[in-house]
Amino acid sequence: MALKRGLSGVNRIRGSSGGSRSALVLLIFFCVFSPLVFFVGRGVYIDSSNDYSSASVKQNLDWRERLAMQSVRSLFSKEVLDVISTSTADLGPLSLDSFKKKNLPASWRGAGVDTSLGYSENQTTPDVKSNILNEKRDSTSKDGGHQKVETPAKLHRRQLREKRREMRANELVQHNDDTILKLENAAIERSKSVDSAVLGKYSIWRRENENDNSDSNIRLMRDQVIMARVYSGIAKLKNKNDLLQELQARLKDSQRVLGESTSDADLPRSAHEKLRAMGQVLAKAKMQLYDCKLVTGKLRAMLQTADEQVRSLKKQSTFLAQLAAKTIPNPIHCLSMRLTIDYYLLSPEKRKFPRSENLENPNLYHYALFSDNVLAASVVVNSTIMNAKDPSKHVFHLVTDKLNFGAMNMWFLLNPPGKATIHVENVDEFKWLNSSYCPVLRQLESAAMREYYFKADHPTSGSSNLKYRNPKYLSMLNHLRFYLPEVYPKLNKILFLDDDIIVQKDLTPLWEVNLNGKVNGAVETCGESFHRFDKYLNFSNPHIARNFNPNACGWAYGMNMFDLKEWKKRDITGIYHKWQNMNENRTLWKLGTLPPGLITFYGLTHPLNKGWHVLGLGYNPSIDKKDIENAAVVHYNGNMKPWLELAMSKYRPYWTKYIKFDHPYLRRCNLHE
Repeated sequence: MALKRGLSGVNRIRGSSGGSRSALVLLIFFCVFSPLVFFVGRGVYIDSSNDYSSASVKQNLDWRERLAMQSVRSLFSKEVLDVISTSTADLGPLSLDSFKKKNLPASWRGAGVDTSLGYSENQTTPDVKSNILNEKRDSTSKDGGHQKVETPAKLHRRQLREKRREMRANELVQHNDDTILKLENAAIERSKSVDSAVLGKYSIWRRENENDNSDSNIRLMRDQVIMARVYSGIAKLKNKNDLLQELQARLKDSQRVLGESTSDADLPRSAHEKLRAMGQVLAKAKMQLYDCKLVTGKLRAMLQTADEQVRSLKKQSTFLAQLAAKTIPNPIHCLSMRLTIDYYLLSPEKRKFPRSENLENPNLYHYALFSDNVLAASVVVNSTIMNAKDPSKHVFHLVTDKLNFGAMNMWFLLNPPGKATIHVENVDEFKWLNSSYCPVLRQLESAAMREYYFKADHPTSGSSNLKYRNPKYLSMLNHLRFYLPEVYPKLNKILFLDDDIIVQKDLTPLWEVNLNGKVNGAVETCGESFHRFDKYLNFSNPHIARNFNPNACGWAYGMNMFDLKEWKKRDITGIYHKWQNMNENRTLWKLGTLPPGLITFYGLTHPLNKGWHVLGLGYNPSIDKKDIENAAVVHYNGNMKPWLELAMSKYRPYWTKYIKFDHPYLRRCNLHE
């Protein structure tokens, strides 16, 4: 019995010990393995959720990026976008940190540009610092605690790209600087060739021309005047008498204020009030009278009228310019009058020039000069003598008209040309030069020629003919060059000079030039398509077309060497008379001496070296300075003669250096440089 109790007690003890073991195992399982399973499962869930969220975020970022790029394209130019794309390709996406660290490409690093976005590296705000630390911590956790390091190869390639960009930028800057320098130099050279006397003194750098809206008041007032005239016509048409009177009153006020004003500075103080009053009246007229068709018709009629007025004024200004170019200025006229008075006060014995025996000596160097301008003739003689090696061998034959005969004599009696010989003649004393012998004189005396010259309302008085309607064509001095053997019968060669030239070298070598049997030695003036025969002659006329080549090269009067022996042998004066008689109605050429000269000496002209005679100083502002300085003779052919106010200032010193402006006669007549 006792033994049974002991066994049962042992069994109870074993049963209780086995239960406690299972409870212990369960406790350990729940305390250790259950959290482990929980965290492992949680980690798997987090990874899957992170993958899903990163995909959604990436999709959201792609959509936002596209929207941002659309906005950026509308804000920046293509060049800036290219810089951004290049920067993102090389350095990753642009971020605040990259701006703060100044990791910008060279093209974005402008001088004086602050790339710190308002704060420096050492002065960041606490919020910015915490954000940067959080970003670094996140990136460190994502990369496993290791930051991404750029490989040496990528770093080398990026440095090469940056170096190439800098080199290219420097090349572009240098090229741009060189281009600007070339443009500036070209502009300076062009400005040197522009003469202020010809083109005026306008300069874009003047203060009144700095503002594009300068003189806006005067332009507005002129526009108001135009519209007031338009509405006045419409008001009269529609019997709006009250409005018409008001418009006319305001129109007179505006015209009175405008006067001769050319800029806002010239307007009186009342101009603003007049502008305002006219604006109110025009607004009232627009409300009552505006009709598109009527306004358009009025403006068109005013435009046509203005166009006709412009053409008329242009014709008038052309005529006046031609007339101004051919008239003698007051100081030179004064000089001629004073010299003439003093000449006729001299006794006959004192009116003679010395060395008259040289006048017919064929072994000397003879010059023919036909002029009615005392000052111009003196410059020709002085410049020739000053540059001659042996002045005693030079003989000057001057011919003038009876009006200037006394003045020309008196000037050279007071100012003899050194050892050179000079003689002055009066063209009106050439008795053989009459209308029965000379076709030009006969034509000048005809009624048709007088009508052409003196009838103001001539139907053919267009601007193309104004050039030929000036007084010089009425003077025989202009045509005397075709009668040289008659004027100087005992000479073999003579050098003809115009009075608008200056001589800069010794001209004696011209007498040694072999003309090869030709009569005229002259410098040719033809270029590729200009200064040829078809410019001067009417090739629609059969006589001209049959006898001459339209592409034949022209030549210039002004400095011509004439062989008078060949002249007489070939009867040059007879050829001239023949063609002059055929041109009585001016159908072969217009007036002048060059066209008949081209015809008369056709095939009989020997071309001289162009260095002997440089032309164009009377009209061409772009002649090379070296060509002028190296020329033996410089010719001011054209309207801008050196003794006129029209003269180009850059060329005038070549002429004035042969004038002594301290001469008493010049001072009395206010002649100065």
